[in-house]
Amino acid sequence: MDKLNILTAGLPLSSENKGYKRGLEILKEMNLDGLEVEFVHGVKMNETTQEFVKDYTKENDLILTCHAPFYINLNSKEEEKIEASIQRILETARVGNNIGAYSITFHAAFYMGKNPNEVYDIVYNSMAKIVETLSKENNKIWIRPETTGKGTQWGTFEEIVKLSKEFDNVLPCIDFSHIHARYNGSYNTYDEFSKILEYIATELGDNVLNDFHAHLAGIEYGAKGEKNHLIFEESDMNYKELLKVFKEFNVKGALVCESPNIETDAKILKDYYMSL
Repeated sequence: MDKLNILTAGLPLSSENKGYKRGLEILKEMNLDGLEVEFVHGVKMNETTQEFVKDYTKENDLILTCHAPFYINLNSKEEEKIEASIQRILETARVGNNIGAYSITFHAAFYMGKNPNEVYDIVYNSMAKIVETLSKENNKIWIRPETTGKGTQWGTFEEIVKLSKEFDNVLPCIDFSHIHARYNGSYNTYDEFSKILEYIATELGDNVLNDFHAHLAGIEYGAKGEKNHLIFEESDMNYKELLKVFKEFNVKGALVCESPNIETDAKILKDYYMSL
């Protein structure tokens, strides 16, 4: 990555469900940098579409990432659900690789009442299977567990950084809105954002800031963490200070806007970042 790329989480609303061709054209027209393909309910993209998306984004210098389905829990009480979760991550990685995506991300697990250290070991075992399988397939796409927004979910930034140390092709997806919500309003200042990046760079090496994958949106939260995403205008999420930190640290990679108005807030991010 040679710069910070601003992506939408899914196709723009203004594409009105007319498919990837129109959606990608709109991103180009808006001077946005690409999109995160949202496999919300399953990894569904036929080969013709995969080929088109790969060719169009390559020809137009757009960046792709992928979000695996939400039905993932690598700490399920049922073994078959763990195996199904592993398969969903693998399917996302395979399609992501086929379309030339930069990385994939997913919500890895819930604590399910277990000790966090025990859950870490369980998630590690699944990640080892995923990494081994993709290595055999010569699939080198980045695998990125995402920081989560509720205390019931596995995925503090410390846990994900620790896991990333264990594998060559695993790095964090840092959702700054989730972190802000998880800690009920903390992590929303220049200094706090800086501390997150400093921690990641110290633990994983400065180069990780050149291969970054992050999420950002407005967010509603309470004592138990995340409630739902909001547009920036309706949220206290301090996106301007975060972008200043990104500029200061010269962060490169993909910043995915997950606000409900999709391309509108993504454009706000892009325009403000370019003004710094």
